[in-house]
Amino acid sequence: MTRTVAVVDYGMGNLRSVSQAVMHVAAGEGVDVIVTQRPEEVRAAERIVLPGQGAMRDCMREFADSGLKEAVLASVAAGKPLMGVCVGMQMLLDHSEEQDTPGLGLIPGRVKRFRLEGRTQPDGSRYKVPQMGWNQVRQVGSHPVWAGVPDESWFYFVHSFYTAPSDPHHSAGTTEYGDRFTCAVARDNIFATQFHPEKSAEHGLALYRNFLHWNP
Repeated sequence: MTRTVAVVDYGMGNLRSVSQAVMHVAAGEGVDVIVTQRPEEVRAAERIVLPGQGAMRDCMREFADSGLKEAVLASVAAGKPLMGVCVGMQMLLDHSEEQDTPGLGLIPGRVKRFRLEGRTQPDGSRYKVPQMGWNQVRQVGSHPVWAGVPDESWFYFVHSFYTAPSDPHHSAGTTEYGDRFTCAVARDNIFATQFHPEKSAEHGLALYRNFLHWNP
């Protein structure tokens, strides 16, 4: 029987690159990947990918107005695996400092702005915000979505805000830009990353592949 993964299209995600990456790893796996704006298709899917790009308040508004918010929350409550990406990760927390925006409250914690003014990197250059580039990610504990991905592998980041979970047990990965911060979260049937797996070469594809087979 064909399994379905819904990539949620609420008008704000990096849909093309995310969906192409998920489709690439799903090929030959008996998994049908759909990009959808229809809440009923999200509810019917076996698992869900929630991308995000742009300002947090805009993402939350479009997500709610589309009717997809309720469908995603219902699917998560039903135990279906959810993978959040970039702002799709930030949306999972309680609140963001970006435009004082409430989140979904699926992961207790806050999203904070980088405060790196006046600080310099080891090479003497100033920290730039947004951060754009490759960082090494330190895995926190073991998780099936990390399977086969070496610890401290490099992943691609573009962001001005970072997540700070209230419970350290929900931190699945950390990295450093000025300070060490959480860049991957996990709780029950949720796994999410601040970095972009779809832009992170083979290790990023491995995360999507592992997500397709993850049974929390």
